[in-house]
Amino acid sequence: MTTKTTTGTTPRLYGRDAELDAVAALSERLSSGRSGVLLIAGEPGLGRSALMERAVRDFTAGRVLHTRAAPAERHLAHSGLHALLSSAPSPAGAPPPGTAPSRPVRTPGDRAAGGPAPHPPGHETFTGLAGAGARRPATDRRPATDRHTATDRHTGPGGLPPLGLPPALPPPSGTPPTGLLDLLERADRNRPLLVCVDDAHLWDPLSRAALGFAARRADSVPAVGLLLSVAGHRAGAPDFAGLPLVRLGPLGDRAAGALLDDLASGTADPLVRDALLREAGGNPALLTALARRLSPAQLAGHAPLPRPLADGPALNGVVGGRLAELPPATRDLLLLVAAAHEHRPDGCGADAALVLRAARAAGIDPAALDAAERAGVARSAGDRVRFDDPLVRRAVHRGAPLARRRAAHARLAAALDGDRDRLARLTHRALAAEGPDARLAAELASAAVAPDVRAEPLQRSVALARAADVTPADGSRAARLTAAAEYARLGGRPHRAAELLAAAREGAGHDAVRGGAELVRGALALRDGPVADAYEALLMAAALLDPHDPEAAQGARFAAMEAAWAAGDSASCLAALDPRPARPRPEDDDFRTGMLAALTGRFGDARGPLRRVLDRAACDDDPLRLLRAGAAALVLGDVAAACRVNARALAAARARAAATLVPLALEHLAYAELRTGRHARARAHAEEGLRTAHRSGQRNVVAHHHAVLALVASIEGDRTLLAGHADAALEVAGPHGLAQAASLAEWARARADLGRGMALDAAARLGPLVRPGHRRGHFAVRMLMAPCFVEAAVLAGECAADARTAAEEFAVWAALGGDPQAPAQLARCRALLAPGPEAEALYAHALARHERAGGDFERARTLLLYGKWLRRRRRPREARGRLKDALYAFERSGATVWAEQTRAELRATGGAAARETAGPLARLTPQQLRIARCVAEGATNREVALRLSISPRTVDHHLRNVFALLGIRSRVELSRLVAREETVGAG
Repeated sequence: MTTKTTTGTTPRLYGRDAELDAVAALSERLSSGRSGVLLIAGEPGLGRSALMERAVRDFTAGRVLHTRAAPAERHLAHSGLHALLSSAPSPAGAPPPGTAPSRPVRTPGDRAAGGPAPHPPGHETFTGLAGAGARRPATDRRPATDRHTATDRHTGPGGLPPLGLPPALPPPSGTPPTGLLDLLERADRNRPLLVCVDDAHLWDPLSRAALGFAARRADSVPAVGLLLSVAGHRAGAPDFAGLPLVRLGPLGDRAAGALLDDLASGTADPLVRDALLREAGGNPALLTALARRLSPAQLAGHAPLPRPLADGPALNGVVGGRLAELPPATRDLLLLVAAAHEHRPDGCGADAALVLRAARAAGIDPAALDAAERAGVARSAGDRVRFDDPLVRRAVHRGAPLARRRAAHARLAAALDGDRDRLARLTHRALAAEGPDARLAAELASAAVAPDVRAEPLQRSVALARAADVTPADGSRAARLTAAAEYARLGGRPHRAAELLAAAREGAGHDAVRGGAELVRGALALRDGPVADAYEALLMAAALLDPHDPEAAQGARFAAMEAAWAAGDSASCLAALDPRPARPRPEDDDFRTGMLAALTGRFGDARGPLRRVLDRAACDDDPLRLLRAGAAALVLGDVAAACRVNARALAAARARAAATLVPLALEHLAYAELRTGRHARARAHAEEGLRTAHRSGQRNVVAHHHAVLALVASIEGDRTLLAGHADAALEVAGPHGLAQAASLAEWARARADLGRGMALDAAARLGPLVRPGHRRGHFAVRMLMAPCFVEAAVLAGECAADARTAAEEFAVWAALGGDPQAPAQLARCRALLAPGPEAEALYAHALARHERAGGDFERARTLLLYGKWLRRRRRPREARGRLKDALYAFERSGATVWAEQTRAELRATGGAAARETAGPLARLTPQQLRIARCVAEGATNREVALRLSISPRTVDHHLRNVFALLGIRSRVELSRLVAREETVGAG
């Protein structure tokens, strides 16, 4: 994220670089004598007006006409055109007749610098700093000195107005749609003209028609630009259809954070900062309003925040203008729609039939919705009614008086009937309640957790939270809030879950309630926090729950083991699993027994229990148990079963709308697919998992998905993607203690080095992760990396002793049967380490084992090494056969970087390969070409020698010949030439 600024008093706009670039491109067209049009569309508060005012300030090439539509005049014919003409400065710089002077907008930057005074009472201001423009009353006609920065930019020769016409000119005569175009054609063409109309959709129909007509024909008039802004829902209206469009969206996290840091002068407490950013949802105007609402003590975290953070007045200040002109009946109907959303906050809209039944019972004509649709506030879509902007929905509900909100919920409850709607009916009854109601609270809490009630986790969370609200002050309230927090967590709302836990803390006296709260808190930290903290919270939960809920206590211990596993702490994994429950369920006991045996190296004892866990998964539909079964399959070395079971877990999580479990299931599935060599599938699932984990606020899961994507990129050869994913994984893995994600990310970097022939770099990266010592890699990943380390160390000609040690340790691992690829990889490692004649038999044995295990990628790596070995023993014909097999296998696997290395080896044998070199590089021998490409990548002579298994002196000799043949003098020239030829060849 960057922030575009200019000198002087120009407001800063955060996260709007692309939009500012589009406006700058329009200005450049005008400066070069061409014409252009740009339409800016966006919902209230996103910064249309700020962007418009910034364009006016930045345009120095000519004259500017800038006006904003007045909603009160939209029914007056030609009022828009008249306002545009009236925006021209008068000869003396005085305001046009009938306008009152206004004061300049005060921005937070002005406040910090002691700038001008704020607007008088009655003026709502959303500053340019907030990216939301200044809102002013329709009667405010600012003088030229307020609207524009330099009078001489806006007047013609002799002080005449810019178009050479008097400021109070009546609307153009003739056919209305052509009037503005005629006016622009008569303008003085000595200097460019920029016409800016803010909120053009609020102009009267005749003026809109003239504006659209002129915009579509702007090219017929030289050096005239039209910059228009409209509400998001009007971008496709007939008057503006087909115009070049820039659509404003919510600010991204970084841009919104930068804006908030500026508003709060960097004093906001991190938790308060997160709450403000979350509540604003990327709307800069709302973020500005919320930040200004808080006192310094609240911003610093020393005083409690108001609840709700965004109340009715704050929301109405941003989006209330869209509601003010709606008829009363329409506003009443919209309140019913907004109230219906409260039961399903993340749903696809309110049930249209329910809303209409409640409306008719209240005497509201269903046709009242038409006015809301015309205003772009809400719309009917099939059997649902939904708001186009979630902020408007919140403004409608929170802005209504409490009595009206309760009445709306009571009407909805009365309109619901039957057992199918039991949870919704009870929720609306509770939302309509005026005080505690023990019976209603018990009914609602019972329905919220009933397995026969079809409801998503967030619906259950809302119901339980409301049940707690109407629960008299006793222990049941804390228990219901804790249950609501767990469902909020499952529904992908971790921050809401944390809020509910904080509310439950006051009444959580009983150990069972405290244990439940610690279980939720530990589960939250497991997905988004230091896993060491999660481990301790989960063990505490297990201890508190043991006497009251042994099944929940066992679940807490399994989650603690998962936290220790992520941290790479095998001893803590054992500690979490060690206590045996008094009456364990068979499936839980088998998983516990099998994992204990596997973690202590007793794989023979682990197979029976873990196989039973896997067998039960065939008829299970619980996502958590299925994920444990997938882990059991990987420990057993049955990667095909792991893919199958994790896919079933994903389907079960989606069926239950468990937003927290979906990205976790995608992570497990993507990792299992990597183990089978299905890299494209792993990438697809990890990319989806990355998006869903971001949405559900699970940074630890995000880090694991980045690590998987880095491993895929290490095979596919995209260096930029690899670096981005590896860095993103490590950025979270470090502070949160995710040793597994960190090891996978480093392995990805090393494997990419190995694929590019940089064996020395790969060995240096992998050495600390594979060798014994305090920096060793994750215990479950360490042996998976060993074959790469052995290969890198041997090819680099260093660390021979370490390579042999790693190979022998890997042999012990391979004998356990935990990885189907391990026997073939072990034979390959031994071939690399073996003296001449013995290596060939080991390569043949490795290929035979690959045939049993399957997997193109690993088999291709063995073929490549075997082909290299044959070529170095001057057996080019045999080498070509192996290398071609490797090339085609790499291509099937999508392993681009490895395929390129194989092509280079094929050229060195004199064999043809796809994508043969053309141009100047065709003059080089295969060996010279390989050296040229290595040098072009930045390798030193010594590194090239290591890659190609030749001496540095040989590299130097060939490189001199390359320079002579190509007529170049430096490595820089060689790099440019190779890059150019490769680009041409790829095209």
